[in-house]
Amino acid sequence: MPDTPAEDLVKQWESVQARLRQQLVEEDTEDWQTRPGFLGLQRVGGVDLSFIKGDDVNACAQLVVLSYPGLEMLYEDSQMVTLTAPYIAGFLAFRETPFLLEALQRLQRDQPALLPQVVFVDGNGLFHYREFGLACHLGVLSGLPCVGVAKNLLQVQGVYKNEEHQSQALRSSDRSSKPVYVSVGHKISLDTAVRLTHSCCRYRVPEPIRQADCRSREYLRVRFPAADIGSKQ
Repeated sequence: MPDTPAEDLVKQWESVQARLRQQLVEEDTEDWQTRPGFLGLQRVGGVDLSFIKGDDVNACAQLVVLSYPGLEMLYEDSQMVTLTAPYIAGFLAFRETPFLLEALQRLQRDQPALLPQVVFVDGNGLFHYREFGLACHLGVLSGLPCVGVAKNLLQVQGVYKNEEHQSQALRSSDRSSKPVYVSVGHKISLDTAVRLTHSCCRYRVPEPIRQADCRSREYLRVRFPAADIGSKQ
């Protein structure tokens, strides 16, 4: 029997993932990553999408850039977007990455001096059952170091491979009893990703992601005051 459209799309996406996976760098590449106190790091980014509950198509795509180590807001970009790719487990990046990448490209075009030196992504990096999560996808396509930070430990289709080398649970704040799960996205080692994540936490979630989440939700609340604002679908 011929493949269904969904099967054809999965095969296409698997091919793209495999090609991008060959470009992934799992090591530190920037001078600031090996310096004491991350000397030379001045700008950290965070990205997220927020939805109106019951609507998994229209969302606010958010990019923030904070100073480092002060974690003060330097730049924000909130855009309403319409997701056209279907949701298929393991391929979330194909729904969300285009809009996050566009936000980074707008910043690079309009205010290149504010481009983040590393981007925190609300989701997994290598710690993903296909070993190529949203943080990897965005990292390779943008060329920027990326760190994946997941709030929940999700396992799909069995256990993760080489789990101990791909992610580390981090109790990021004394105020939180729940860990976050840090994994490599691109151009950063796991040890550096974990230390950097901890240094960016005022609460449980690192500040770049927390601010991206808060500001995208607020953007929706202002524009859709009667709606129930939800987290990422």
